[in-house]
Amino acid sequence: MATISIPEPNTIALAGEVDLNDSAELKAQFAPLLEGKPSRLYVDMSGVSYIDSSGLAVLIEAMQRLGPHGGKLVLYGLQPTVQTVLHIARLDQVFAIYPDRAAALNAANS
Repeated sequence: MATISIPEPNTIALAGEVDLNDSAELKAQFAPLLEGKPSRLYVDMSGVSYIDSSGLAVLIEAMQRLGPHGGKLVLYGLQPTVQTVLHIARLDQVFAIYPDRAAALNAANS
């Protein structure tokens, strides 16, 4: 079971296993942030030990909803198991992925 929090503006922090049981709640948490049409929406994945296709689908949908107005979904802090899932699905070529929040913020300011 995942825990979902919003520790800072335009940031969602996830922890635990993000799977089918959590995808509806995750989508609901994204909704108000996406309505604000941020230029960057950060997802702290440092606490995620597992993600399945339904969790990935929520991230993909969020990225697609940001795109039309030039927004970008930024993932950071991926654990090796989660990185492997994204690599196998070739989503590491789609998402903006950074090792930590500082690197993600530096990239946004470049």
